Amino acid sequence: MSPPLTRSQIPFLRLHLLIAGMAATGILLVAMLWRIQVARGPRYEHDLALQSLRRIRVPGMRGRMFDRHGMALADNRPSYAVALYLEELRLAGRRSSTEIEALVKELSERLQLPPTLTRQDILTHQRLRLPLPLVAWRNLDDAALARWAERAADLPGVGLLIEAERMYPQGALAGHTLGYVGRADPVQDGDQPYHYHLPEMEGRRGLERQFDALLRGQPGGRLVRVDVAGFRHDDLGVRAPEAGADLLLTLDHRIQALAEEALAGQVGAAVVLDPRNGDVLALASAPGFDPNLFVPRVSAALWRELLADEDKPLIHRAAAGQYPPGSTFKPVVALAGLELAGQRPATRYDCPGYIQMGRRRFACWYHAGHGSLDMRQSLQHSCNVYYYRLALEIGPEPIVRMAERLGLGARTGIELDYEAPGLLPSPTWKRETQGDAWREGDTCNFSIGQGALTVTPLQMAALTAAIANGGRLYRPRLVQGIRAPEAERFVEQPIELSRRMAWTPAHLDIIRGGMRDVVMAPRGTGRLAAIPGIPAAGKTGTAQYGRLEAGLKYGWMIAYIPAEHPRYAVAIVVDRALSGGSTVAPLMRRLFEGLFALHPTGEAG
Repeated sequence: MSPPLTRSQIPFLRLHLLIAGMAATGILLVAMLWRIQVARGPRYEHDLALQSLRRIRVPGMRGRMFDRHGMALADNRPSYAVALYLEELRLAGRRSSTEIEALVKELSERLQLPPTLTRQDILTHQRLRLPLPLVAWRNLDDAALARWAERAADLPGVGLLIEAERMYPQGALAGHTLGYVGRADPVQDGDQPYHYHLPEMEGRRGLERQFDALLRGQPGGRLVRVDVAGFRHDDLGVRAPEAGADLLLTLDHRIQALAEEALAGQVGAAVVLDPRNGDVLALASAPGFDPNLFVPRVSAALWRELLADEDKPLIHRAAAGQYPPGSTFKPVVALAGLELAGQRPATRYDCPGYIQMGRRRFACWYHAGHGSLDMRQSLQHSCNVYYYRLALEIGPEPIVRMAERLGLGARTGIELDYEAPGLLPSPTWKRETQGDAWREGDTCNFSIGQGALTVTPLQMAALTAAIANGGRLYRPRLVQGIRAPEAERFVEQPIELSRRMAWTPAHLDIIRGGMRDVVMAPRGTGRLAAIPGIPAAGKTGTAQYGRLEAGLKYGWMIAYIPAEHPRYAVAIVVDRALSGGSTVAPLMRRLFEGLFALHPTGEAG
């Protein structure tokens, strides 16, 4: 047992304990510093870097679209904007939103531009997008740029920002087909999210939407360091974006212009195909719109006006309009009779101007009656009674099968996002959708392209091309080639044959002969489409719609030219027509004249 401490030893013990405590505390501090600075230093340094780094997504330049001759239909242009750089304004002594608002007002007076930024816009930018430039005005015209250079270029913290903006150099030409773009919503790429997204365009309609992933290209990025207050300090790195791919379209801008001119003042659609391969040379819808009005965004007033317009200018009638085909359906009925039902082309039916079925009378458009007609004559004169009798004899099933083989009731597969399939009725369809049996009256209406049957102008043009080329039904092709960024050449896109019709040549000759008589015979229903010296073949049609007492009619004409070696297959439909022969045939003639002024030999460009 140790002897008790003396009074003189107690102070020494306290000193030793104090020294020991200080030493232990020092060792603990050293250990903690080692743990923070050495053991966990990289982790804390990484966390600090994350807090001071900001990732900015930079969009690529959007790919362009050209017509088959290299004419730019969708391109990009530099858009000049006035931007405020807030980190530079802070160094110049302007920190608060009030001071920034005063600077915007001063710029407005110098540039003679109305203010576009509110104090709330400034506060929102300071809170959410501080490292990025604050854009005060976009799309400066030449006069504003000149005023900038003279009166505002010397202001600190203010500069010009150049952004890429979509443009459509030909204005409204092919606007429905090209579509339009709008501001894209922010997206995240990869595992590391971006903090900021620079404005990017995305396709909202037409080819712009259908090929958006190709046209956009690959985004790039910028890495910036911000200080403790959130202002940009310096740039640490840039990953350059990749431009989008370019598209070479099958459209011919001259033929597209001819089709749109033929529809001037009308509500309707026109399609011009090359029957040799299915290339779409023109795809027109009237009324149209200028896609430039949608860049960078459509105004609320214009959008309301477009939606309220009773002529529905936003609908691409050529591919999405669904119409009863009227008498342009009669070649399908004739082919069904010849190929699937054993009908003889020389068989004659008498037309007294109507047929009576019970208490209901089905009239011919020519109330005096056509008399006795064979099949070729029935096409020339578009005799309804002939097709009533033919359809009643063979039944609706062969007609449905032939129409299906020719692509009716289904989308053609054209490279558009809004193509409509139309409707091909049948006894099965009526039983399943309406709970009712198919009747002889349905067969009569069906035989002349009325009733529930609807088609698109594009379908009818493809069908016409198949008759013109001997039975090859092509998928209409809009994109001829795709060129990757930095590549010199376009990669050709495939021509797709949807079906080869095994028509008997003699039967096809009857159909083609009747369609030639429609245009070239003195009493053909489409004689107003004829142009001197170039034989053509076609079929007119008229279809009622709306209330019967309103007397509203769609006017149709399908045609191909030259009749012997076709280079163009065309379908035109017009709302509120008198008839296909009187309203649409003159439009077809105008289009034919323009086509052969471009290519006197009939060769498509």
